[in-house]
Parts: sequence; C-alpha cells; structure tokens
Amino acid sequence: MAGRLRAPTGRYAGKSAQERQAERRQRFLDAALQLFGDTPGYRGTTVAALSEAAGLSTRQFYEEFRTLEDVLAALHLQVNDWAEEAVVAAFAAARDLPLADRVAAIFHAYAGNVTADPRRIRITFVEIVGVSPRMEEQRLERRARWVDLICAEATAAADRGEAAPRDYRLPATAFIGSVNGLLHDWSAGWVDATLDEAVEELVRQLLGILRPVGWSPERPR
Repeated sequence: MAGRLRAPTGRYAGKSAQERQAERRQRFLDAALQLFGDTPGYRGTTVAALSEAAGLSTRQFYEEFRTLEDVLAALHLQVNDWAEEAVVAAFAAARDLPLADRVAAIFHAYAGNVTADPRRIRITFVEIVGVSPRMEEQRLERRARWVDLICAEATAAADRGEAAPRDYRLPATAFIGSVNGLLHDWSAGWVDATLDEAVEELVRQLLGILRPVGWSPERPR
C-alpha cells in the first residue's frame, strides 16, 4: 500500500478528528499489546485479527498504520516510554537519598514497571528481536538511551565524589545487557528468585561498577 488512507475530519460526538484518531490508534496499540505480547505473538497476528481485537475495521487500521511492523514499532516505543517515565519519576523522588538508596529506588521503579505486565517484557525482549533491520535499529537506539541515562547519572555521582571518576559508557552498556537478560529470564521462570532479589542483585552489580574495590567516596568538605 502506497500510503495511509485519509482520516476523516470535523467533529463527531463532541470529539475532534484528531481526538478520534488518537483513540483509534490507542485501541490498536492496546490490542497489539494483547496479541503481540501474549498469544499468538507478533508473527502470528494478521491485520484482520488485530482490527477485530481492537473493535475496528481494517480500513481504520490503514488510516493509522501501513503495516503490522509499524504497530510493533509504536508499541515497543510506548512500553519503553512507560518504563522511562517511571525511572525519571524515581530519580526525582530519590534525588536527596544516599547513592545506594537512589540506585535501589530507581531499579525497583524500572523493574516494577516492566514486570507489572508480562506482555511488556515479551514486547521489549522477545517479539522485536530479529523482525527486521529497522526494528533492530530501533531496539538498539532505545537501549542506547538507557545507557546514556546510566552514564549521565554515574558521571554526576562521580562529580559529587560518590562514585569513582571514569568513562562509564562501556560498563553501562554491559550492565544494561545484564538488566535485560536477568529480567527476561526471571519473567520466563528460569531464575529461582523473587523480583526483589533480582533487583537487589542488579543494584549490587551497579554499585560495584560505581564503587570498585579499593575506591572509597570522598568525604564532604
């Protein structure tokens, strides 16, 4: 299909065309979270099945998206945005806490958001993998945003004398791999631990990166 069909304009039932379009788009994403994140998964879903689950028509689908991959891309970004919002809020709330407490609060917020719905984990760590070069680029771009977030906070902690001064990009990249792997395996039942125990392990790993053996925080002047 060369492009999306033109969406209707004007007001209807007290809502603008833009409001109705946003509602339709969200209904497709909600249906995709269910079908892609559970059964039958992204690869087993058709446009007709997604439209039926959303309670909309295939014509309305093509008014919002060109392909099912476009839906997967939008859903992947939405799931990551939810987690990022939870982390940013945790950062703000824990800003005045000691480093170890801040790290714990942040990762409890992230893990709590991502694992609150098993379908989010599947979208983030399973369904998007290997779909296409475009999806792989998007997955790595979002992963890079998490790396940037850790680097920024680690550097700020180092500037305050709470963490060792160093280039944190390589260890942050390795750590994000640990986060993704552990939470995926935990959600799949491959890790015999509670979520709190999994988060505590991640906190210990990050604190070990920030405060390696032989280094100690500077005393306030």
